[in-house]
Amino acid sequence: MKRLNTGWIIGIGLVVAIALAAVVAIVLSGDDSTTVKAGLEQTRPITISGTGLPTLTDGGTDPSVGMTAPVLTGATFDGSAATTAGASPRLLLFVAHWCPHCQREVPLLVDWAERGGVPNGVKIVVVSTGVDAKAPNYPPSAWLAKERVAWPVIVDDEKRSGASAMGLSGFPYFVLLRADGTVAWRGSGELDPAALTQQITTLLGA
Repeated sequence: MKRLNTGWIIGIGLVVAIALAAVVAIVLSGDDSTTVKAGLEQTRPITISGTGLPTLTDGGTDPSVGMTAPVLTGATFDGSAATTAGASPRLLLFVAHWCPHCQREVPLLVDWAERGGVPNGVKIVVVSTGVDAKAPNYPPSAWLAKERVAWPVIVDDEKRSGASAMGLSGFPYFVLLRADGTVAWRGSGELDPAALTQQITTLLGA
């Protein structure tokens, strides 16, 4: 009677076992980028104090320059208090998770800040708005964490009330405030960080 060669059978068994283990590991680890972690809310109520700014339009003089901007008061993804108010110049950055321009701009701005590009004394506040659970790159909390955003992030409500109050016209959207809360400049679209530094320095003398 011919004797069975069990060596190759054992080898195949080991290969199959390793492959199955790899599949299980992948399934268990999963890609949780679309999972909302417990305790994090992607939209929250927001309070607007003051008169809203007119919507930014292309070309011409921005009528909001010199106006006192409304103050947005709300919370971060985890519920911690956050506001656009402050005693120093502030650069407000409005972003939407699904916006490809924001997806390109945010990492550039993070790198800009980490390299010391933000003019001295200027604080940056991010406003996450336009949230849509069915749109790409959801949730915004995971996206901004992945991009190492360390600035305060205010979560807008479902109606984009905070963004509307600041006159948002497109993404990403910038509002530069002087220390007294008046508007120094607004802009939208992808901006070169070096040009942004120059803009802030020129307008604020920072």
